[in-house]
Amino acid sequence: MSNELIISATQDGCRIALLRDKTLVEFHNEEGGSKFVVGDIYLGTVKKVVQGLNAAFIELGYDKDAFLHYLDLGPQFSSLSKFTKLVKAKKIFGKLEKFTLEEDIDKHGKIAQQLTKGQVIPVQIVKEPISTKGPRLSCELSLAGRYLVVVPFSNAVSVSKKITSGEERKRLQKLITSIKPANFGVIIRTVAEGVDVAELDKDLRNLIKMWEDGIARLADAEPAEKLIGELNKTSSLLRDLLNESFDSIQIDDKKLYDEIKTYVRNISPDLEKIVKLYTGKTKIFEHFGIEKQIKSAFGQTVSLKGGGYLIIEHTEALHVIDVNSGNKSNREDSQEDTAISVNVEAAKEIARQLRLRDMGGIVVIDFIDMRNPDHKRAIYQAMKDAMQEDKAKHTVLPLSKFGIMQITRERVRPQMNIVTKEVCPTCNGTGKITASILVSDQIEKTLEHLLVKQNEKGLVLALHPYLHAYFTTGFVSQRMKWFIKYKHWVKLEKDSSMAMTEYRFVDKEGEEIQLTA
Repeated sequence: MSNELIISATQDGCRIALLRDKTLVEFHNEEGGSKFVVGDIYLGTVKKVVQGLNAAFIELGYDKDAFLHYLDLGPQFSSLSKFTKLVKAKKIFGKLEKFTLEEDIDKHGKIAQQLTKGQVIPVQIVKEPISTKGPRLSCELSLAGRYLVVVPFSNAVSVSKKITSGEERKRLQKLITSIKPANFGVIIRTVAEGVDVAELDKDLRNLIKMWEDGIARLADAEPAEKLIGELNKTSSLLRDLLNESFDSIQIDDKKLYDEIKTYVRNISPDLEKIVKLYTGKTKIFEHFGIEKQIKSAFGQTVSLKGGGYLIIEHTEALHVIDVNSGNKSNREDSQEDTAISVNVEAAKEIARQLRLRDMGGIVVIDFIDMRNPDHKRAIYQAMKDAMQEDKAKHTVLPLSKFGIMQITRERVRPQMNIVTKEVCPTCNGTGKITASILVSDQIEKTLEHLLVKQNEKGLVLALHPYLHAYFTTGFVSQRMKWFIKYKHWVKLEKDSSMAMTEYRFVDKEGEEIQLTA
C-alpha cells in the first residue's frame, strides 16, 4: 500500500492531499495566519460565569466568546491558577520543577468556586469555531510531540493502549519516568514503540522548551494573546502520520519544500530523501489526478465503482447519508445479495468520506434494506473495519430494525466543504451544472451502460464541438478506444447549440434515449 503526501502552495497557505494507493483519503486547506487552531494556548479573560450551565464564557478576541465547562478545567486547575498568578507577578520564571502542586479540585464542584469575572487564565483550544459557536476550551493543557504528549502540573506516565506488548510498555514507562522533569506528566504515543531513549529524550526536551517559551511570554502577555501555537497543518500531519510506509512527499513551492525538508530531517532523518520538489509543467494537483478526485468526492452525490451511489445531506444537527443501488446490474442471485454487495462497498466509501470531509457530530446512514441478520452484522463489521484508520474518536452502532446506522465522530473543526458545481457558461451564471471536469467520465459510464447492459446498436452521440474534438482527435482517439473495447462504432455529431457539458444519445430509430440521473 503506497502513501503519498501532495502539497500545493497557494497565495495565502497551502492545500494538502493524502493519497493511499493513488486514492484521496484526506484533504486539508490550510490558510496562512488562521487563528484558533486545535492545540493553541491563549491567555483568556473570564467574560461571564454561568452557574446554570456550570460553565464560563471566555474572551479570546473571537467575535463569539469561547466556552469552558467545569469538567474541562482539569483536576490540576488550582495549580494552573496559582502558577499563572505567580508568573504574572514575576515571582516565578517558568521553571515548573520547583513549583509545589496544589491539591486536585473537586470533580463535582461548581464553576463559581474556581473562576471569577475578569480573571485571566491560560486556556487551550479543543474545538475550533464551528458555525455559530465560538471555540471550545480546556484548562487541562497538553503539548503534543512526535512520540510524546507532555501534560504540565501532573506526574503521571501513561502508555498508549495500542502498544500491546507488556515488555515494551514497561520499558517505555520506566524510561520516561527516569528522564522526565518533576511536575510534568507524559503520555507515550503509539509511534514511540521500539524508539530508543535518545529520540524520546530529544522529543521531551523540545516539548519542555516549548512550554518554557510559552510561560516566558505569559509574564508580559496581554489578554487574548497566543502563548503557544500548535504546528501548522502540514507539520502536524507529518508528525502524526509520517512513517516508513510513506513513499513520497511532493511539494510544488521551493520555500515550503525547504521548510518541510528541514522539519522531516529533525523528526525522522531516514525519511528526508522522500521529500521531493515538484517541477512539472502541469499543476501538481492535476498531475496526480487530485483535482478530479476532489470534484467527484465532495458533491452531494458520490458514485460507487459497482454502480451504486450515495446522497450526502448536511444539517445543523447531523449528517444524513442515503445508500442507493443505482443501475447496478443484477449479477447477484437475489435482491438480498445485491443489497449486501452495494452496502459493503458503501460502508468503505462512507468511512473515506467522513475523513475526507472531516464530518463530525452525528452521522445517520440509511443502508439498503436487508432481511438476513447475518448480513446486517456483516455491514456493521465492515463499517467498523473501514473506520479503524480514522484517528478521530468515533462510535459505530449496529443497524437498527429500520436499517439505519448511527455513527458519532469527534468534531473539533469545521467540516471541509468544497463547491463542486460550476457556473454555467451558457446562461451566464443563472444556473448550475455538474463539474465540467467529470463530463467525459459521465459519457463513458452512460455509453458502457447502453452498449453492454442494454445492448443498444447504431448509437449516435450529439455533443458540443469542443467535446467532439476531444473524443475524435489523437493518434488513437477516444472513439477508437470505445470501438476496440465495446466492438461497436459510435457516431459523433457536433451540435454547437448545446452547452459544453450537455450531450444526448440517439438510438438507431433516431429517437433520443432518456437518461436517468
